[in-house]
Amino acid sequence: MVAESYDFWLFDLDGTLVDAEWAYTRDVFDRVGDRLGRAFSDREAYVLWHGLTGARNEQLAAWGVDPEAFWPAFHAEEDAQTRAEHTFLHEDARFVGDLDRPVGLVTHCQRFLAEPVLDHLDVADWFDVVVCCDDDTGWKPDRAPVDLARAGLGVDADDGGVLAGDGSNDVGAAWNAGLDAIHVERHGYERRGHCVRGDHRVPHFGALDGVDATGSPDGTGAPDADSHLPAFDD
Repeated sequence: MVAESYDFWLFDLDGTLVDAEWAYTRDVFDRVGDRLGRAFSDREAYVLWHGLTGARNEQLAAWGVDPEAFWPAFHAEEDAQTRAEHTFLHEDARFVGDLDRPVGLVTHCQRFLAEPVLDHLDVADWFDVVVCCDDDTGWKPDRAPVDLARAGLGVDADDGGVLAGDGSNDVGAAWNAGLDAIHVERHGYERRGHCVRGDHRVPHFGALDGVDATGSPDGTGAPDADSHLPAFDD
C-alpha cells in the first residue's frame, strides 16, 4: 500500500495541505493591483496564487507585469496573522499527523507566512523539518531544497521517499531528487489547462491506497468548495 511504501514523506504546503479562503486571495490581489496600477482578474489571481502554470515570474512577464515590481507589492500587502486566520486545512490532509515516519515540508511559502499558518492550524508538530525555499536554498523544481529537507530528516541516501504536492514544480523537484511524486489535483484539469504527471495522481489523499483520509464530494478537500474555487467570469 502507498501509505506503507515509503521511509519518509515530504509535502508541499499551500494547495496541498492547506489553502487560503478565496475572499482573502481576492482582497490581496485587489490591493496589489492598486499598488501597481494594474487590476488582476479572478483567473489571473487564482493562477498566480496557486502557480497553475508553473514558474510565476514567467507567467507575470507573459502578462506584461514586472516580477521585480510585483513581489515587493505582494509581500507588502500580506499580513502573516491575517493570512493564517483565513487559511484552512484540507480535511484529507489530517492523515499526515498520524504518519509514523520522518515527515517534512518543502514550500515556496516564505517562513514569515508559513510559521503563523502552521501555528494557527496547530500542525507545526507534524513536521520534523520545514524548508522554506528562497534564493539560497533554491526553488522547486530544483532538487536542492528537497536535498536540504532530506538532510534535515537524517534519512539515508538509499531510503525511499516521496514528495506530495499540487503542482508540476513539486513533481519535478521529487523526480530531480530521485524521489517518487504524488500529484494532488486540487483544482481540476480544466482549470489548470493541462495534466500533471506523477507516480501517483489523485484528487485528494483519501484516494491513495492505504491512506485513511476523506476528501470532500467535489474532490478538493475544502470545507466549502465555493470559498475555495471561484467561478471565473472573465
